[in-house]
Amino acid sequence: QMNARVREMIQEAIRSDGVEEIFKLGDDKQTQIDLFDPDYLDKIDRIKLPNTKIKLLQQLLKKAIGELKKTNKARGVDFSHKFEQLVNQYNERKEQDTFEGRVYDEMAESLTDMILAIKQAYSEGDELGITFEEKAFYDILNNLAHKYDFSYPEDKLITLAKAVKNVVDDKAKYTDWSKRDDIKAELKVDLILLLGEHDYPPVDRDEVYQEIFEQAENFKKYRG
Repeated sequence: QMNARVREMIQEAIRSDGVEEIFKLGDDKQTQIDLFDPDYLDKIDRIKLPNTKIKLLQQLLKKAIGELKKTNKARGVDFSHKFEQLVNQYNERKEQDTFEGRVYDEMAESLTDMILAIKQAYSEGDELGITFEEKAFYDILNNLAHKYDFSYPEDKLITLAKAVKNVVDDKAKYTDWSKRDDIKAELKVDLILLLGEHDYPPVDRDEVYQEIFEQAENFKKYRG
C-alpha cells in the first residue's frame, strides 16, 4: 500500500504534467528513479485508482520513448506509433457501453509491457553482434527496406550498418561538421557510393541521407 504522501505527489505531478516530479516519487533525497526498475513498476502496479495508474504509465512511456529517440530515432518513432495505436484503441473501448474494469487492467499491462520492450531495445544490437550506434543505422536501413518493399539480407544489412557508422565517424571527427556544408556534401557523396557498393537499392537517396544525417547529429548532441 502506497502512503498518502506519495499518492498525493503522483496526482499532483499528473495534474501539472510534471514528468520529472513523477520520477522522484516521494524519495526524501529527491533522487530520480530508474523508470525501468521492477520495484518502481511494481509500486505503480499497486495503485488502486485505475485512471491514475494509466495516466502515470502513459507519462512514463512518453519519457522512455523520448530518451530512446535521443540515441535511436528510428526505433523511438516506431514505439511512438505503437503507443499512439494503443491509446486510440483504449479510448475507443472506453467509449463503448460495455466498458469494464478489465479494460483498465489490460491497458496498464500493455503500457508496462511496452516500457519493458523499450528497455529491451537498448540491447538489441548485442544479439546482432553490433554496437548500439551501429544498430541505430541498421534500423534506418531496415525501415527504408520495408517502406520501399524490397528485401535486403540481414547479414548484408549488418555489414552495411557498420560501414555507415565508419563513414559517419570519419566526417564527425570535425567538431563543427554538422554546420559545414562542404563536409555534409562529402558525407552525402560517401554514403551514396557506399550504398551503391553494397547493392542497397536506389530508393530516394535524399531520404536515406537525411535519416542517417539526423541520427548522426543525435549522437553528437546527446552522446558528446
